[in-house]
Amino acid sequence: MKIKFLGATGTVTGSKYLLEAVGGMLLVDCGMFQGPKNLRQKNWNNFPVNPANLKAVVLTHAHIDHSGYLPKLVREGFKGPIFCTRPTATLCKILLMDSAKLMEEEARYANKKGFSRHKPAVPLFTVDDAERTLSQIRPLDFGMEHELPFGLLCHFRHTGHILGAASVKIWNQSTSITFSGDVGRMNDPMMLTPEAIEATNYLVVESTYGDRQHRPTDPLADLRRVFQETWSRGGSVLIPAFAVGRAQQILFHIGELKKRGEMPDFRVYLDSPMAVDATDLFCEFSKDHKLSMEECERTCKSAKYIRSIEESKALQKSSEQKVVISASGMATGGRVLHYLKTALPDTKNTVLFAGYQAAGTRGAALVNGAKEVKIHGELFPVRAHIENIENLSAHADASEVIDWLERSKISPIKVFITHGEPKGSEAMRVKLFERFHWTCVVPKENEEYKI
Repeated sequence: MKIKFLGATGTVTGSKYLLEAVGGMLLVDCGMFQGPKNLRQKNWNNFPVNPANLKAVVLTHAHIDHSGYLPKLVREGFKGPIFCTRPTATLCKILLMDSAKLMEEEARYANKKGFSRHKPAVPLFTVDDAERTLSQIRPLDFGMEHELPFGLLCHFRHTGHILGAASVKIWNQSTSITFSGDVGRMNDPMMLTPEAIEATNYLVVESTYGDRQHRPTDPLADLRRVFQETWSRGGSVLIPAFAVGRAQQILFHIGELKKRGEMPDFRVYLDSPMAVDATDLFCEFSKDHKLSMEECERTCKSAKYIRSIEESKALQKSSEQKVVISASGMATGGRVLHYLKTALPDTKNTVLFAGYQAAGTRGAALVNGAKEVKIHGELFPVRAHIENIENLSAHADASEVIDWLERSKISPIKVFITHGEPKGSEAMRVKLFERFHWTCVVPKENEEYKI
């Protein structure tokens, strides 16, 4: 086999791994590049191989940085099956359709306001592209052996993180390789503990938090403090949150605070259509998380759902004290940008980030003390309180990844460290060598290895 790294190298986004064996090529993950402009621009580049020549795509999970490029791939000629777990298949229906609608909406808004350099602004892909993509998805079960094209086999194991997230082992008669996907927390109150992986010749492992440890604080206590302080100032709380995973985690904690009588008298709103739909899925996939049915229902009822653009615009103008949860989690796009325009200039407000903020994103700029940020071509002053509760992250930190690998009792020939910024990936390489004495490499974009 050969593996070529088409994304998630030197960055935490754009996961794409090209796997080639006798008989053909397939792609593991098909993520969109997100964050700063130099990364987003990569989404418009020609794909390194003809998409029509790919036999299949295998997804580790549904997050846009792992699945969001699929409609573009289909638009350019990919017609093969897309294999993933059942919850991932259902989430992709929500995420990819919403992403396409959002792209069309943002292109229309850019053309109306004239702030795009492209005349006219066009979406990366359309709703029609997303619909064709969904018709190619083939859901598979966890823990079972499945056949892939040209004689390959695969199976999926739970990794926590979000609903449906999996590590994927792919093998033939001569070799095997396992992809970690994104590894969840070991003691997450909602998601399953990551399952140990089986023996494998090669391993591709993420390193989002490769150089950091999560603080040993209680996120519930941190949330309570932020809510109470903001309420006492007469302000509102805006929470940029990823629509799948982070939004539900925040709603779960808000539900707990309400249950304990420790939540100020805020009205809580969830303004993200795909986050609304994803939240409802916790009741459908009850075996893929830790929550009881009562906890699922409480989580789903913790906020008023905002679906339409008209409702969203009205809420943005509202002067009531409120908590608004809206995507995207690093403030790189989506409806949250419109809320930021109102929230940031007001000293009474809090903008609360919930986890990792990639370098070059608005989220990182705000967390690092930016005095102003540009949104839709206009600069806005930052006077609001900026908070970041990193312990709400859905990613395992360095120690948790290492503990997960130690539980797995594997001894790979080589480990490829991806999905991390350079410092994080290098730190993970050193840690894995020190703990296991494995041969580890941090691949560069478009580097290819024989396995």
